[in-house]
Amino acid sequence: MNYLILHYGFEKPTAEQMQGWTRWFESIADCQVERGHLPGGRELSTAGTRDLPMEKDSITGFTVIRAENLDEAERIAQGCPIVASTRVYEIRGG
Repeated sequence: MNYLILHYGFEKPTAEQMQGWTRWFESIADCQVERGHLPGGRELSTAGTRDLPMEKDSITGFTVIRAENLDEAERIAQGCPIVASTRVYEIRGG
């Protein structure tokens, strides 16, 4: 089963923080399906459209992993360097 890990929060990373991210991505290489950085975007609502800044509450990236269940996906995500928070969701195909 695939799981989506959403990474929340942005701050300019130090070299040590970047090393932490590199180590985590290396540690999940066998179960990682895809990953991406979200450097900005737009929110659409009935009130209109607004640019989304990179800040503490922003969704800043994602990682898709393979895991047996949500508990295993959570265990994998717990090793991730956290800026503000990390959320894990099961992906179900249609």
